[in-house]
Amino acid sequence: MRTSLPALGLLAAALLPLAPLGAQAQADDPALVARARAIHDRVMTLDTHVDINAANFRADGPNYAQRLERTQVDVTKMEEGGLDAAFLIVYVGQRPELDAAGYAAAHAAAIEKFEGIHRLTETLAPDRVGLALSAADARRIYASGKKVIFIGVENGYPVGTDITNVRRFHQLGARYMSLSHNGHSQLSDSNTGERDGVWLHGGLSPLGRQVIAEMNRWGIMIDVSHPSKQSMMQTLEITRAPIIASHSGVRAICDHSRNLDDEQIRALARNGGVVQLVAFNGYTRCDRPREIAREDALTALRAEYGIAGASRQAMAASIAALPAARRAEFEARQNDITTRRFPAGPAATVKDFVDHIDHVVKLVGIDHAGISSDFDGGGGVDGWRSASETGNVTLELVRRGYTEEQIAKIWSGNLLRVLERVEQVAREMQAGGAGSPAGS
Repeated sequence: MRTSLPALGLLAAALLPLAPLGAQAQADDPALVARARAIHDRVMTLDTHVDINAANFRADGPNYAQRLERTQVDVTKMEEGGLDAAFLIVYVGQRPELDAAGYAAAHAAAIEKFEGIHRLTETLAPDRVGLALSAADARRIYASGKKVIFIGVENGYPVGTDITNVRRFHQLGARYMSLSHNGHSQLSDSNTGERDGVWLHGGLSPLGRQVIAEMNRWGIMIDVSHPSKQSMMQTLEITRAPIIASHSGVRAICDHSRNLDDEQIRALARNGGVVQLVAFNGYTRCDRPREIAREDALTALRAEYGIAGASRQAMAASIAALPAARRAEFEARQNDITTRRFPAGPAATVKDFVDHIDHVVKLVGIDHAGISSDFDGGGGVDGWRSASETGNVTLELVRRGYTEEQIAKIWSGNLLRVLERVEQVAREMQAGGAGSPAGS
């Protein structure tokens, strides 16, 4: 809910699209734009995937309660763009080795992010945001005029081999969790196995199956955005509650392993779940043959120069360690690959992003589509580059003829419905009941 006059004024500005959408905006009927503004102000807008840096949640420096220059989301940008709610993400990368030392380090890093989010809601900006632990909490906080903060966990690696950490994460506020990220974890294979055909578990590991049961028991939504297709399909066989894809696209539009194919979307809908479509350029609009050729060329170049590392930071450190002349040669050849031989295609736009929403709605119905940005984790398309431009998504939905009721479902209603069902299943399991099938 947004009631202050300054916020409404900023919303009007935020709904003016960026340059790529300018021509369309000028052609819009002023009455349509006004209707979009009004709808955007009335519905609860929820972004289910916003990455964070723990350094932005400290009291002794610039933090999320202020305007941050290098982030796409902070509380001020949420207020400016009319983004009412967001899942802030506890993401921790993993070592190639699945061992006790790695689990311990990841667990400590995860706790630091949990504590940072609590610091935001309890100390840094308690008058502007509130931590939601349930769907009912979200509606109450929204009605109070504050921004709603949820917590999601991206990658179950910090759980380690101690499944009691599932309940611990729930107590800390986690309301969804994925079992893997980009790389196989101790719980599940990742979508990245498609690159080389190498799999670790053939889907879920035995421990992963136990973790799914624990997530059902304590009321954590199961997120299938990064795990492999086989992992997702096995998850659907054993979960008692609906699942979500917290930030994925449509594979029929953009053929990437991070996106869901139509079989997966139909299966998720039968389960009663929701796909939170993601405004990530490379998953929204892609030329896969060119992208694969570019990545193959870069992989070969890195191998030639001995560049190693499981993350961008690690590879950057490996490049920096090269002798100056060899580093310059490597960087020149890398630039040739990325700018001359295999240049990136046109940037995706809000229109391209909403094409993914349209596909899901047409395939399985209005009740199974939602919205995510992956902001500060690589996300953003022209027209929605930060939380301050959130109104442009609503404007595009109105352009396409979606009603206010449908837009309310897409923005938050569908996700909150799933969360409520997950909460119900958890109560039934804790009470000793078997629970009814997820899709009932």
